[in-house]
Amino acid sequence: MANSSEIGVKIRVGILTVSDSCYQKKVKDKSGTNLRCLVNDKNVLPSAQVVSEQCVPDEVKEIKDVLRYWSDEQGLDLILTTGGTGFSRRDVTPEATKSVLEKEAPGMVLAMLKGSLAITPFAMLSRPACGTRGTTLIVNLPGSTKGAQECLEFILPGLPHALDLLQGNKENVSATHRHVQEGSGDPQDTQNHRPHSGHHHHHHHRHDNGHHHHHHSIVDASKVARRPRESPYPLISVEEAAKTVLDEAQVLGAETIHYKDALGRILAEDVLASDPLPPFPASIKDGYAVIAADGAGLRQVLGDSTAGIVPDQKVSPGYCVRITTGAPIPTGADAVVQVEDTELVKEADDGRTELEIKILTTPKSGQDIRPLGSDIQKGAKILSKGIQLGPSELGLSATVGVTQLQCYQQPIVGVMSTGNELLEPDEPLKPGHIRDSNRTTLLAAIREHGIPTVDLGVAEDRPEALLHLLQVALQKVDIIVTSGGVSMGERDLLKQVLQSDLGAHVHFGRVLMKPGKPTTFATVQTTNGKKLFFGLPGNPVSAIVTCNLYVIPVIRKMSGHPNPKRTVVKARVSSDITLDPRPEYHRVVLSWQPDDPIPLAKSTGNQISSRLLSMSSANALLMLPARTQSKTKLLKGDIVSAMIIARL
Repeated sequence: MANSSEIGVKIRVGILTVSDSCYQKKVKDKSGTNLRCLVNDKNVLPSAQVVSEQCVPDEVKEIKDVLRYWSDEQGLDLILTTGGTGFSRRDVTPEATKSVLEKEAPGMVLAMLKGSLAITPFAMLSRPACGTRGTTLIVNLPGSTKGAQECLEFILPGLPHALDLLQGNKENVSATHRHVQEGSGDPQDTQNHRPHSGHHHHHHHRHDNGHHHHHHSIVDASKVARRPRESPYPLISVEEAAKTVLDEAQVLGAETIHYKDALGRILAEDVLASDPLPPFPASIKDGYAVIAADGAGLRQVLGDSTAGIVPDQKVSPGYCVRITTGAPIPTGADAVVQVEDTELVKEADDGRTELEIKILTTPKSGQDIRPLGSDIQKGAKILSKGIQLGPSELGLSATVGVTQLQCYQQPIVGVMSTGNELLEPDEPLKPGHIRDSNRTTLLAAIREHGIPTVDLGVAEDRPEALLHLLQVALQKVDIIVTSGGVSMGERDLLKQVLQSDLGAHVHFGRVLMKPGKPTTFATVQTTNGKKLFFGLPGNPVSAIVTCNLYVIPVIRKMSGHPNPKRTVVKARVSSDITLDPRPEYHRVVLSWQPDDPIPLAKSTGNQISSRLLSMSSANALLMLPARTQSKTKLLKGDIVSAMIIARL
């Protein structure tokens, strides 16, 4: 912790991380650490120094206690909280903050939300609170490193002036007012607070090559006669391409997810039972709780024990308690006799009360009783790291009372189409134009895996248009998927824009396969981490085939799947198939015949890459080998590998 009396420190800052996981040291506090670096950077907020740092769980009282102490006792000038501003049941930072504020600052909240919504629609789910307590300004920031940095930068233009007002720095306040009246409108201009990039609220997204803040491309598309006649990219195998994309993809960090929102997610840590199951000795059957040593014979009925009610009767020799399945075993009883092994001897109240029964069989101690923790012991591992959470797993989690689950984060994927000829699906056709189907298909294929997506629209085949949409995409998403613009046409400019304007590393630009030969994969280094780029061919079938081969496995790996590749099975071809010189991915429908464990693969028809109808109803891709002199076709009944791409 820095010394608050340090020479030159005029703005004393506290950073409060609100996170159950960080507090329990299950994950590192990356956001708080990043905020400290930003605040202590004199180019971002001069004369500021972090003097207090703390991490607390998502508990209203603990958050309030720190905010009050830092404001009232330490007299800090600025408190930045990070975390707990979302919709999760444990997200209570805004509620805790508002309870200690004396004045709210809705303008700062608006600035953060407006700036964030320009980056991602998910910003609408953020609920920050800002305001003052005494002379202390308190600002809620999101819990993610990226989101917290963005929101801090969105309010930076007004932050120094706000602090001057709270501290009573009349000279600075007057200078700012004069400057605003003279027409600048930026209070930071008078105080030399402007960050080094001309647009401080975006500097964390700028690419290392510095081309992020303008849309002027250095790609010259006018000299069509001098375009390459041969691709400069070597032709690599599908296996090499698949290995490359998976090697470049990194598993994302963990986040806390409420169990009701965790369907399909991948667990990032083991789940231990917080309570035993059953949490009490319970009856397995409907019948009577008895003392086994009493043997067979007559019993007086004391009352009943039903599920959900703790019995208050104690069973003593010669007595029993009527019991239902799942109900707690009353004190004194050590066995249950099922109702079928009893006879009614005496009743009362016109059959509404049992007074005496006869036990027809000799019970044994422990008979038909589930002991405490017999199914699950307290602290036992019930779910393992790396499993995908389905209905059964979530039900098991609910059973033992674990409602907050550590799951791997999911990448955000943006999908963009390219082409001057493309129209939106709801537009009427124009001469020389077609409706864009690729974007719809690719977005649906990705969403089918529960992955958040961003529709990036259509870019014209102009370097500036491509550059603009790519720059927007790099602010919003982790993975960019485009279709079109990667072949050898004079308007296929994506690779040039990626390399020349964005400094991307193109790992491959051609793959030996059919369809999908021009498939391109690149990575772009930004100050906010590495972004992945998939340039898929524009032909509809090529786009969806290559999406299944390369994009979906990468998404699965980044989401924490231990086995990210698509499932491959053996299948029997239903008719002769002529082989191509390239390995081919042939669209088929798999079906199982009686008494044959190997499915039958029926072709969807003409396999031309532009024929989207061949994908309709296809649930697999036959992985056909390349043609050789010795083998030019597959015969009906031959067995080959098939990649599953849809529900069977």
